[in-house]
Amino acid sequence: MDDYHQPTFQLVAEVSKSLNLLDEAEINAILEAIAKETESKIHYILAENQKDLQRMDTGNPKYDRLLLNENRIKDIVKDIRNVASLPCPVGKTLMHKTLPNGLNISKITVPFGVIGIIFEARPNVCFDVFSLCLKSGNACILKGGSDARFSNEAITDIIRNVLDENGINPNICTLLPNGRAATSELLKARDYVDLIIPRGGSELIEYVRKNSHIPVIETGAGVCHTYFHKEGDTKKGRDIITNAKTRKVSVCNSLDCLIIDKDRLDDLNFLCEDLAKKDVVIYADNASHEALFQYYPYDLLKKADKESFGTEFLDYKMAIKTVSNIEEAINHISTYSSKHSEAIISEDKDATKLFEQLVDAACIYSNAPTSFTDGAQFGLGAEIGISTQKMHARGPMALEELCTYKWIIEGDGQIRV
Repeated sequence: MDDYHQPTFQLVAEVSKSLNLLDEAEINAILEAIAKETESKIHYILAENQKDLQRMDTGNPKYDRLLLNENRIKDIVKDIRNVASLPCPVGKTLMHKTLPNGLNISKITVPFGVIGIIFEARPNVCFDVFSLCLKSGNACILKGGSDARFSNEAITDIIRNVLDENGINPNICTLLPNGRAATSELLKARDYVDLIIPRGGSELIEYVRKNSHIPVIETGAGVCHTYFHKEGDTKKGRDIITNAKTRKVSVCNSLDCLIIDKDRLDDLNFLCEDLAKKDVVIYADNASHEALFQYYPYDLLKKADKESFGTEFLDYKMAIKTVSNIEEAINHISTYSSKHSEAIISEDKDATKLFEQLVDAACIYSNAPTSFTDGAQFGLGAEIGISTQKMHARGPMALEELCTYKWIIEGDGQIRV
């Protein structure tokens, strides 16, 4: 794609209007065609992904995010088909009423139009974003990181070729060139782009927030806590903590900080037993360090410092904070949370209810791991990101969150007095 002529933002905005003329059957057929073409091009995608992997240190936390394999691509294909199977979110009547003067007023869901996605080393985002945008009637402008250059180009080539073969203008899925200049221009294209969604770490999100001339929905950064309450079940706790931390460490819903009630420090070794088997480095405060010192592997147990809390590790690392009560646990989360996903492990229903009421985050769990924060896991088909804001979208963003609405007013000659 080195000689690929990048369409202007104006052109993308113009062709996005054609999506309003596609019916749901046509959209689903295109998604199925992309799923089939992706299955047939697995080896091609993996070969291009390997070019990116060869340029990245395997110790980089982003390496696992960048990595594609046959199973991951098959899961992506499954997600594309899941999106195709979901109801179209466009054209729903959210409200209808007839005024005393006879005017009929309806509130109808419509696409945003053009959505710009800025993301880091996660090539699967190309598939997720496009499938959700197409199903919701939006064109998408993709700005990936240079770490995933070859993977992103291969994936968008597949999508664009299928679109072209089906008589759809391929510019509804546009990949911008690498480099910050393209990002800067995208953030200024307010006349042509309706919404910007950054997917990545805190630095990327902060840059987009400060520089965008276009409305932004923040997604991606997750500093996730799990609080083991004094009435927590140890077997549930060990399994939940291990899954939340080690299922996939490079994702935003992985556990970063275990909070434990001081009355349960004697159970901390049992709770962390499986973490040691997976070589998880623990940054423990004084009380938890003392509780683990004789049991947890010496080379994996470190003393926590002020940088240990509020850090999104994206690695086989986590912090432990000891608290005296649930109020202190909630205060710690309030101080360090990114408002992504937070969990409590407790058999006390009153404590659980208090946690759910007072913790401010997009997703609150009781006796389950934060690893479930995912659009597909929520039955949404896929996700365009996890919103940590409080606007119309919060938590996993899927089809409904990619729609806005407009008012339709039908009259019969009425005039306003």
